[in-house]
Amino acid sequence: MTTTNQHAPSPDRLRAVVTGASTGIGAAAARHLVAAGWSVLAVARRGDRLEALAAEIGCDVLAADITSDDDVARIVEAAGTVHTLINNAGGARGTETIANADLENWSWMYDVNVLGTVRLTKALLPALRASGRGDVVVVTSVAGHGTYEGGGGYAAAKHAERVIAQTLRLELNGEPIRVIEIVPGLVHTEEFSLRRLGGDQAAADAVYSGVPNPLSADDVAECITWTLSRPHHVNIDQLVVKPLAQAAIHKMHRTS
Repeated sequence: MTTTNQHAPSPDRLRAVVTGASTGIGAAAARHLVAAGWSVLAVARRGDRLEALAAEIGCDVLAADITSDDDVARIVEAAGTVHTLINNAGGARGTETIANADLENWSWMYDVNVLGTVRLTKALLPALRASGRGDVVVVTSVAGHGTYEGGGGYAAAKHAERVIAQTLRLELNGEPIRVIEIVPGLVHTEEFSLRRLGGDQAAADAVYSGVPNPLSADDVAECITWTLSRPHHVNIDQLVVKPLAQAAIHKMHRTS
């Protein structure tokens, strides 16, 4: 696993850890935060993609797996002084019905989306407290606020992740740590549907077919950056963002 730590934050720069930063929303969030003057530690499993991101925007990177206790310890060490944790790593696998559930897929989704978020949040809370103005951002999904056929495993994991954010908000009340849940609807990224559908590019393309202007990773990253840019006494508890074409998780306007 590779590590790059050439852009250590100066005392007047805020520091963020962004997980799932090798692609999609995580990479976009790293770009937007660096552009806004933040120091960013970008974390993901794929070191080659992280190195490319570091060369592009000048962030620190660490190849690590948030489901590993040892790797989480490495993240804490590399983060140093940190003000914000953006729990973005996650994903979906499969579209089977409950009757045909692939339990390996369910276990993977729970391990990454839920336990990974808890593991890293728990590990970084002391540093966030010490910063005097911490933030925990949890990127969930509209699947965490509803459900749909074939989405039981992913919806269950995202419902659990939503509960983590809501519980943290209660448990940290009175402490200088905001808890923010970002709830995206349909986002067209390079890999989300492709990985969920086992690398079937045609099936992945069909997810977005005919939908005028699904959200982009940049759209969600702008929302994340906006919530973090509010005065620290302002807590955006939950921000739901969907494309205009998506009225609900199960209702999507398609032109064809």
